Amino acid sequence: MTAINSISSDKLARLIGTPACPALVDVGAGGGRLIPGSLRRPPDAVAQWGPGLGPRSAIVICENGRGASPGVAAWLRHSGIDAETLEGGLAGWIEAGLPCVKEEALPARDEAGRTVWVTRARPKVDRIACPWLIRRFVDRDAVFLFVAQPEVAGVASRFGATPFDVEGAFWSHRGETCTFDVMVEEFGLGGLPALTRLALIVRGADTARPEIAPQAAGLLAASLGLSRIHADDLEQLEAGMALYDAFYRWCRDAVDETHDWVSHAPRAKAPA
Repeated sequence: MTAINSISSDKLARLIGTPACPALVDVGAGGGRLIPGSLRRPPDAVAQWGPGLGPRSAIVICENGRGASPGVAAWLRHSGIDAETLEGGLAGWIEAGLPCVKEEALPARDEAGRTVWVTRARPKVDRIACPWLIRRFVDRDAVFLFVAQPEVAGVASRFGATPFDVEGAFWSHRGETCTFDVMVEEFGLGGLPALTRLALIVRGADTARPEIAPQAAGLLAASLGLSRIHADDLEQLEAGMALYDAFYRWCRDAVDETHDWVSHAPRAKAPA
Protein backbone atom coordinates (compact mmCIF):
# COMPACT_ATOMS: atom_id res chain seq x y z
CA MET A 1 0.00 0.00 0.00
CA THR A 2 1.36 3.39 -1.00
CA ALA A 3 2.08 5.65 2.00
CA ILE A 4 0.50 9.07 2.37
CA ASN A 5 2.08 11.77 0.20
CA SER A 6 4.04 9.19 -1.80
CA ILE A 7 3.98 7.60 -5.23
CA SER A 8 4.94 4.07 -6.25
CA SER A 9 7.72 3.26 -8.70
CA ASP A 10 5.33 1.83 -11.29
CA LYS A 11 3.20 4.99 -11.29
CA LEU A 12 6.26 7.21 -11.55
CA ALA A 13 7.57 5.11 -14.45
CA ARG A 14 4.37 5.94 -16.35
CA LEU A 15 4.95 9.67 -15.84
CA ILE A 16 8.61 9.83 -16.81
CA GLY A 17 9.08 10.83 -20.44
CA THR A 18 5.77 12.69 -20.61
CA PRO A 19 5.07 16.45 -20.41
CA ALA A 20 2.99 15.82 -17.27
CA CYS A 21 5.92 14.45 -15.28
CA PRO A 22 6.53 16.41 -12.05
CA ALA A 23 9.92 17.82 -11.19
CA LEU A 24 12.06 14.93 -9.88
CA VAL A 25 14.51 15.87 -7.14
CA ASP A 26 17.10 13.43 -5.80
CA VAL A 27 18.21 14.35 -2.26
CA GLY A 28 20.10 11.12 -1.51
CA ALA A 29 23.46 9.63 -2.29
CA GLY A 30 22.66 7.56 -5.34
CA GLY A 31 26.11 6.14 -5.97
CA GLY A 32 26.29 7.61 -9.48
CA ARG A 33 22.77 6.63 -10.52
CA LEU A 34 19.77 8.86 -11.08
CA ILE A 35 16.16 8.07 -11.86
CA PRO A 36 15.59 9.38 -15.43
CA GLY A 37 14.80 13.07 -15.45
CA SER A 38 15.82 13.69 -11.84
CA LEU A 39 18.11 16.43 -10.60
CA ARG A 40 20.35 16.01 -7.56
CA ARG A 41 19.93 18.66 -4.86
CA PRO A 42 21.30 18.93 -1.27
CA PRO A 43 18.47 18.31 1.21
CA ASP A 44 19.68 20.86 3.77
CA ALA A 45 19.50 23.65 1.18
CA VAL A 46 15.87 23.11 0.18
CA ALA A 47 14.97 26.65 1.25
CA GLN A 48 17.41 27.97 -1.37
CA TRP A 49 16.69 25.68 -4.34
CA GLY A 50 13.02 24.90 -3.68
CA PRO A 51 11.59 28.12 -5.16
CA GLY A 52 13.41 27.35 -8.42
CA LEU A 53 11.05 24.43 -9.03
CA GLY A 54 8.35 26.97 -9.83
CA PRO A 55 4.67 26.07 -9.67
CA ARG A 56 5.18 22.48 -10.80
CA SER A 57 4.48 19.51 -8.58
CA ALA A 58 7.51 17.57 -7.39
CA ILE A 59 8.56 14.06 -6.39
CA VAL A 60 11.42 13.85 -3.91
CA ILE A 61 13.72 10.83 -4.02
CA CYS A 62 16.19 9.53 -1.45
CA GLU A 63 17.95 6.22 -0.89
CA ASN A 64 14.99 4.26 0.49
CA GLY A 65 12.07 6.67 0.89
CA ARG A 66 12.68 7.05 4.63
CA GLY A 67 15.77 9.26 4.63
CA ALA A 68 15.78 12.93 3.68
CA SER A 69 12.88 12.83 1.21
CA PRO A 70 9.89 13.06 3.65
CA GLY A 71 11.26 16.19 5.31
CA VAL A 72 12.23 17.83 2.03
CA ALA A 73 8.79 17.08 0.56
CA ALA A 74 7.13 18.56 3.65
CA TRP A 75 9.20 21.73 3.27
CA LEU A 76 8.25 22.02 -0.39
CA ARG A 77 4.56 21.59 0.48
CA HIS A 78 4.97 24.39 3.04
CA SER A 79 6.32 26.51 0.17
CA GLY A 80 3.20 25.84 -1.91
CA ILE A 81 4.58 23.04 -4.11
CA ASP A 82 2.57 19.84 -4.37
CA ALA A 83 5.32 17.43 -3.33
CA GLU A 84 5.39 13.66 -2.82
CA THR A 85 8.10 11.15 -2.03
CA LEU A 86 9.01 8.05 -4.03
CA GLU A 87 7.93 4.98 -2.11
CA GLY A 88 11.00 2.81 -1.49
CA GLY A 89 13.27 5.52 -2.91
CA LEU A 90 16.02 4.75 -5.39
CA ALA A 91 16.47 1.27 -3.91
CA GLY A 92 12.85 0.39 -4.61
CA TRP A 93 13.15 1.75 -8.15
CA ILE A 94 16.19 -0.43 -8.85
CA GLU A 95 14.56 -3.45 -7.21
CA ALA A 96 11.64 -3.04 -9.60
CA GLY A 97 14.08 -3.47 -12.50
CA LEU A 98 13.68 0.10 -13.75
CA PRO A 99 16.60 1.87 -15.48
CA CYS A 100 18.77 4.64 -14.09
CA VAL A 101 20.72 7.37 -15.84
CA LYS A 102 24.48 7.07 -15.45
CA GLU A 103 25.46 10.25 -13.64
CA GLU A 104 29.01 10.02 -14.97
CA ALA A 105 27.66 10.38 -18.51
CA LEU A 106 26.13 13.78 -17.79
CA PRO A 107 28.02 16.88 -18.95
CA ALA A 108 28.98 19.51 -16.40
CA ARG A 109 26.16 21.87 -15.44
CA ASP A 110 26.22 25.67 -15.55
CA GLU A 111 25.74 27.94 -12.51
CA ALA A 112 21.97 27.51 -12.79
CA GLY A 113 22.30 23.72 -12.65
CA ARG A 114 21.51 23.14 -16.33
CA THR A 115 23.35 21.13 -18.94
CA VAL A 116 24.20 23.23 -22.01
CA TRP A 117 24.43 21.74 -25.50
CA VAL A 118 25.39 23.12 -28.91
CA THR A 119 24.81 21.81 -32.42
CA ARG A 120 24.35 22.87 -36.02
CA ALA A 121 21.52 25.20 -36.98
CA ARG A 122 18.47 24.19 -39.03
CA PRO A 123 17.77 20.84 -37.33
CA LYS A 124 15.70 18.14 -39.00
CA VAL A 125 15.56 14.77 -37.18
CA ASP A 126 18.45 13.87 -34.85
CA ARG A 127 18.96 17.44 -33.63
CA ILE A 128 15.33 17.59 -32.49
CA ALA A 129 15.09 13.99 -31.25
CA CYS A 130 18.14 14.36 -29.00
CA PRO A 131 16.96 17.54 -27.22
CA TRP A 132 13.58 15.84 -26.70
CA LEU A 133 15.33 12.83 -25.11
CA ILE A 134 17.46 15.05 -22.87
CA ARG A 135 14.58 17.21 -21.66
CA ARG A 136 12.25 14.28 -21.03
CA PHE A 137 14.74 11.78 -19.50
CA VAL A 138 17.92 13.60 -18.45
CA ASP A 139 17.60 17.33 -17.74
CA ARG A 140 14.24 19.07 -18.15
CA ASP A 141 15.93 22.50 -18.01
CA ALA A 142 18.68 21.76 -20.55
CA VAL A 143 19.78 24.63 -22.82
CA PHE A 144 20.23 24.09 -26.56
CA LEU A 145 22.24 26.44 -28.77
CA PHE A 146 21.87 26.20 -32.55
CA VAL A 147 24.66 27.88 -34.53
CA ALA A 148 26.31 27.71 -37.95
CA GLN A 149 28.51 24.63 -38.27
CA PRO A 150 31.86 26.54 -38.27
CA GLU A 151 30.85 28.20 -34.98
CA VAL A 152 30.06 25.04 -33.00
CA ALA A 153 33.55 24.50 -31.57
CA GLY A 154 33.99 28.15 -30.58
CA VAL A 155 30.60 28.36 -28.90
CA ALA A 156 31.27 25.09 -27.07
CA SER A 157 34.54 26.46 -25.70
CA ARG A 158 33.23 29.91 -24.82
CA PHE A 159 30.05 28.79 -23.03
CA GLY A 160 31.07 25.38 -21.72
CA ALA A 161 28.52 23.75 -24.01
CA THR A 162 28.61 20.11 -25.08
CA PRO A 163 28.60 19.57 -28.88
CA PHE A 164 26.24 16.95 -30.28
CA ASP A 165 25.42 15.58 -33.71
CA VAL A 166 28.54 17.11 -35.23
CA GLU A 167 31.49 15.29 -36.77
CA GLY A 168 34.17 14.33 -34.27
CA ALA A 169 32.00 14.86 -31.18
CA PHE A 170 31.50 12.16 -28.55
CA TRP A 171 27.73 12.61 -28.86
CA SER A 172 27.39 11.89 -32.56
CA HIS A 173 26.83 9.11 -35.12
CA ARG A 174 28.72 5.85 -34.62
CA GLY A 175 28.77 3.42 -37.51
CA GLU A 176 25.18 2.86 -38.65
CA THR A 177 23.67 4.37 -35.51
CA CYS A 178 22.68 7.99 -35.09
CA THR A 179 23.19 10.37 -32.17
CA PHE A 180 19.85 9.46 -30.62
CA ASP A 181 20.97 5.81 -30.46
CA VAL A 182 24.21 6.86 -28.79
CA MET A 183 22.44 8.94 -26.16
CA VAL A 184 19.97 6.18 -25.29
CA GLU A 185 22.90 3.80 -24.78
CA GLU A 186 25.36 6.12 -23.04
CA PHE A 187 22.80 7.52 -20.61
CA GLY A 188 21.73 4.00 -19.64
CA LEU A 189 18.20 4.21 -21.04
CA GLY A 190 18.36 1.10 -23.22
CA GLY A 191 16.21 -0.75 -20.71
CA LEU A 192 13.14 1.21 -21.78
CA PRO A 193 11.55 -0.74 -24.68
CA ALA A 194 9.62 2.30 -25.91
CA LEU A 195 12.86 4.26 -26.32
CA THR A 196 14.62 1.46 -28.17
CA ARG A 197 11.62 1.22 -30.51
CA LEU A 198 11.66 4.98 -31.03
CA ALA A 199 15.43 4.89 -31.64
CA LEU A 200 14.92 2.56 -34.59
CA ILE A 201 12.37 4.97 -36.09
CA VAL A 202 14.68 7.95 -35.57
CA ARG A 203 17.60 6.04 -37.10
CA GLY A 204 15.58 5.18 -40.18
CA ALA A 205 14.42 8.77 -40.65
CA ASP A 206 17.83 10.31 -39.97
CA THR A 207 20.00 8.00 -42.08
CA ALA A 208 17.82 7.66 -45.20
CA ARG A 209 16.80 4.09 -44.33
CA PRO A 210 13.02 4.28 -43.95
CA GLU A 211 12.75 0.57 -44.68
CA ILE A 212 14.04 -0.37 -41.19
CA ALA A 213 10.87 0.93 -39.51
CA PRO A 214 7.51 1.61 -41.20
CA GLN A 215 7.06 4.78 -39.13
CA ALA A 216 10.40 6.31 -40.18
CA ALA A 217 9.06 7.80 -43.42
CA GLY A 218 6.26 9.52 -41.52
CA LEU A 219 8.68 10.94 -38.95
CA LEU A 220 10.92 12.26 -41.72
CA ALA A 221 7.97 13.86 -43.52
CA ALA A 222 6.73 15.54 -40.33
CA SER A 223 10.26 16.70 -39.45
CA LEU A 224 10.86 18.24 -42.86
CA GLY A 225 7.46 19.89 -42.68
CA LEU A 226 8.29 21.46 -39.32
CA SER A 227 11.58 22.76 -40.71
CA ARG A 228 9.62 24.54 -43.46
CA ILE A 229 7.06 25.98 -41.04
CA HIS A 230 9.55 27.37 -38.51
CA ALA A 231 12.40 29.65 -39.50
CA ASP A 232 13.50 29.88 -35.86
CA ASP A 233 15.28 26.75 -34.61
CA LEU A 234 14.03 27.10 -31.02
CA GLU A 235 10.45 27.45 -32.22
CA GLN A 236 10.95 24.32 -34.28
CA LEU A 237 12.33 22.53 -31.21
CA GLU A 238 9.25 23.42 -29.18
CA ALA A 239 6.97 22.16 -31.95
CA GLY A 240 9.10 19.03 -32.29
CA MET A 241 8.72 18.25 -28.59
CA ALA A 242 5.02 17.55 -29.15
CA LEU A 243 5.84 15.44 -32.21
CA TYR A 244 8.22 13.22 -30.26
CA ASP A 245 5.86 13.08 -27.30
CA ALA A 246 3.30 11.56 -29.66
CA PHE A 247 5.74 9.08 -31.21
CA TYR A 248 6.97 8.04 -27.75
CA ARG A 249 3.44 7.39 -26.50
CA TRP A 250 2.72 5.35 -29.63
CA CYS A 251 5.89 3.34 -29.03
CA ARG A 252 4.94 2.79 -25.40
CA ASP A 253 1.18 2.30 -25.50
CA ALA A 254 -0.28 1.98 -28.98
CA VAL A 255 1.83 -0.26 -31.22
CA ASP A 256 -0.86 -2.94 -31.30
CA GLU A 257 -3.77 -0.58 -31.91
CA THR A 258 -5.26 -0.37 -35.38
CA HIS A 259 -7.66 2.10 -36.91
CA ASP A 260 -9.95 2.11 -39.93
CA TRP A 261 -13.08 3.96 -40.87
CA VAL A 262 -15.21 0.81 -40.91
CA SER A 263 -14.76 0.24 -37.18
CA HIS A 264 -16.11 3.73 -36.53
CA ALA A 265 -18.97 3.65 -39.03
CA PRO A 266 -22.54 3.65 -37.61
CA ARG A 267 -23.96 0.19 -37.23
CA ALA A 268 -26.55 -0.80 -39.77
CA LYS A 269 -30.08 -0.94 -38.42
CA ALA A 270 -31.50 -4.38 -37.94
CA PRO A 271 -34.28 -5.21 -40.39
CA ALA A 272 -37.77 -4.57 -39.03
